[in-house]
Amino acid sequence: MKESVDFILDNIKKTFETEIEGTDKFVDYIISSRKVFIYGVGRSGLIAKAFAIRLVQMGLEVFFIGETVTPMVEEGNVVVIVSYTGETMSAMQTANIVRRVGAKVVSITANTHSKLAGASNLVILIHPPKDEERKRLAPLGTLFEDATLIYLDGIVAMLMEKLGQSEGGMRKRHSIWV
Repeated sequence: MKESVDFILDNIKKTFETEIEGTDKFVDYIISSRKVFIYGVGRSGLIAKAFAIRLVQMGLEVFFIGETVTPMVEEGNVVVIVSYTGETMSAMQTANIVRRVGAKVVSITANTHSKLAGASNLVILIHPPKDEERKRLAPLGTLFEDATLIYLDGIVAMLMEKLGQSEGGMRKRHSIWV
């Protein structure tokens, strides 16, 4: 287990050795949007939902696409889609549909040449290093998912500063789930 944890941490650190392009624009899109919509499936979807929770705790109007109470995406909204491959059919369809109504699409992916990236206004490339040991110590999309969670938590900190939010203020909006 320790070998895997060390491998994952080392590779995530390498992922962030250079600045992630588009980060400031991503933050500006969220701040200027009336509503923020989030989408992802599988483990990428779980990472996306964790980000949505933090945005709600900041008092933003946030929805996860696919939930039964999610309203329609409209012009002026931003849609954040998390997909490791950028080739997940539902993610590509979501991007194409919401762009037609005038929403901005931010894709977070490891594949800058994917169909999802091509359908996005802004691509945030989270591209952990490739290594043969990855298959044994961090299979499938583990490095992307873990790095994306850390990146989005960093976005939360940026948003907190720009929006004048504090942990105490967020705690007051923290859901009590029973």
